[in-house]
Amino acid sequence: MREIEAGDVTNTVARLFERSCHYLPTDVIIALKQARQREKSPVCRSVLDRILENVEIAGKEQIPLCQDTGAAVVMLELGQEVHVVGGDLYAAVNEGVRQGYSQGYLRKSIVNQPCFARMNTRDNTPAMIHTDIVSGDRLKISVLPKGGGSENCSRLAVLPPAKGRQGVIDFVVNLVDEVGGNPCPPVIIGVGIGGTTDKTMLIAKKALLRKVSESNPDPEVADLEREILERVNNLGIGAMGYGGTITALAVHVEAFPCHIASMPVAVNLQCWCARREEAVL
Repeated sequence: MREIEAGDVTNTVARLFERSCHYLPTDVIIALKQARQREKSPVCRSVLDRILENVEIAGKEQIPLCQDTGAAVVMLELGQEVHVVGGDLYAAVNEGVRQGYSQGYLRKSIVNQPCFARMNTRDNTPAMIHTDIVSGDRLKISVLPKGGGSENCSRLAVLPPAKGRQGVIDFVVNLVDEVGGNPCPPVIIGVGIGGTTDKTMLIAKKALLRKVSESNPDPEVADLEREILERVNNLGIGAMGYGGTITALAVHVEAFPCHIASMPVAVNLQCWCARREEAVL
């Protein structure tokens, strides 16, 4: 059994959130530059230029890429040979969020009692924590500061199985068409198919952790990703909704077995500011 100090978890989470809010992942920057090259609309090319300029300034001056520094989503892969000592794991994660958002001067956006007083918790806690128990003696921590604009465009449907592949494509494309510029395109589209309603929503969000350049290893799913991306980019929404060639940088689909009577499908959109960081303890 390998021991990991709760304090190390806290320090790591704090560092990951600060860094993720200041630096865009390299694969996302490359995708934005490629989108700029392919974009046919002069207005949207100009928008993408401003986005890339913003990314450069944020990293250089250590300021947030976006004023909305998001809800603190944390994905944990906890090795079954790991024992967290010196404190509770979830408490350590939340303390890391608290410290990271305070030390990094990041906007705190979480309110308690969501349909009543809606008072700000003032430290961006509690985090949205999801844990998978895996083999091994390591703890992998992935953070995803999730902005409200793109999160508000999430959708869930339980389609009749007879709708099949085409039903999934239509659901995703129609949603992107409906929300237009609200999620701050060019977006990354996380899609979950299968499981139950809670499972498919989770895998749609986990899909956003994948690098933009990585397709699903299943050829059928990868082909589905390509077709959805093509259909979405034919909508003409463009960067920030100004009408252009590139509405999405990527489509990431994850599938999971499901009941014979249902086909849950979830979509979780990520704005161009696709922040994420990870570390392994």
